[in-house]
Amino acid sequence: MNLHAIRIVFGKELRDSLRDRRTILSMIVVPVLAMPLLIFGFGMFAFKTMTHAAQEVPAVMIVGGENSPEVLAALRTAKNLKLVPAADDFTNAIVAKRVRAVAELPADFDELIARGEKAEVKIYEYQGEIKSGFAAENLNSFFQNLRDAKVRENLRGRGVPLEVLKPFNIQRQNIAPPAKVAGNLLGGLLPYLIITLCMLGAMYVATDVTAGEKERGTMETILCCPVGRTELALGKFLTVLTASAGTVVLSFLSMGATLQIARRLLTGSAPAQALQNLTTFDVWGLAGVCLMMLPVAAMLSAALLMVGLFSKSFREAQSYGGPLMLVVLMPAVAGILPGVELNATLAVVPLLNVSVVCKEVMTGTWHWNLILLIFGSSCLYAAAALAATVWMFHREGVLFRS
Repeated sequence: MNLHAIRIVFGKELRDSLRDRRTILSMIVVPVLAMPLLIFGFGMFAFKTMTHAAQEVPAVMIVGGENSPEVLAALRTAKNLKLVPAADDFTNAIVAKRVRAVAELPADFDELIARGEKAEVKIYEYQGEIKSGFAAENLNSFFQNLRDAKVRENLRGRGVPLEVLKPFNIQRQNIAPPAKVAGNLLGGLLPYLIITLCMLGAMYVATDVTAGEKERGTMETILCCPVGRTELALGKFLTVLTASAGTVVLSFLSMGATLQIARRLLTGSAPAQALQNLTTFDVWGLAGVCLMMLPVAAMLSAALLMVGLFSKSFREAQSYGGPLMLVVLMPAVAGILPGVELNATLAVVPLLNVSVVCKEVMTGTWHWNLILLIFGSSCLYAAAALAATVWMFHREGVLFRS
């Protein structure tokens, strides 16, 4: 293997890629500008939307309670509820979003409560619809408060101290330091984000140096150069890996800067505190995550090169790249799910293993035996993918597939 030849191929491919404005767009512009704007812009939009929905006074309907003026009067004076006239088709009204929720009461609700008998209240909502959920919660809180008030009133009437309602207090306290809390959250998201960025950064370059060469008719010219097929494959692989790693680094730098700017602009607000908690993480844990993801980036780069080599045209390679991204992201998403814990079996499952171990590393938990097993298996998978890429470069039927 000629290292000098690999360096020449790598330099040539990297220069050609950086001269292509589409490479600049996918490798620099998108991660530096579009990704932070998309992520944090959507986050701010979602926060404002949820806040507005929570502050909105929802329209609710009360069905029944005809002989219960006391509870109806209390409902009309509730500041977080807006009563609308009752209708028979209240279920359709909820689905059509004319009302957000409906409470159904017995006709003699007041009388039942006064006699100390149990009355049943049914609350209807549009499950999954945010504003309907808020309205149902407001109704639920109203009737819970009313129930507690009636219980206290009955106890006072019988001379029973109110302390019997709360024989003891329950307090929940977080004992994990802020770095572990932030690491637990980021540990699940970082692998998914890094794998996505690796794929986005490498996909265009990998397609261009393989299927693009075929489509432009320059693959034959390159093969005529006095460079071995192995050196040619490794040079192109290093170009794709550089684009992949560069996209991740630029994205992280841009997102870090965006976080700092957002935290300063939102000083004193709830989002600023959330950002403060999010940015309090273990730096060594982040370094460990990046190290664990290196063989993953190499494996993905080699896989995308194989896709490009197999494809007859740029468009065909792109059509294969979309399903490949879905297949790659599924293990990363599975690692975020609760109950998926690190063990020796998962340590050899590609992509899922790094997704699971990153959660542990970001919280400062270092299972060195499993970490070495995961890193070693990931390197093995990356080497196998790279060997398959080199093998495909030696196959005339693949290079000139028509």
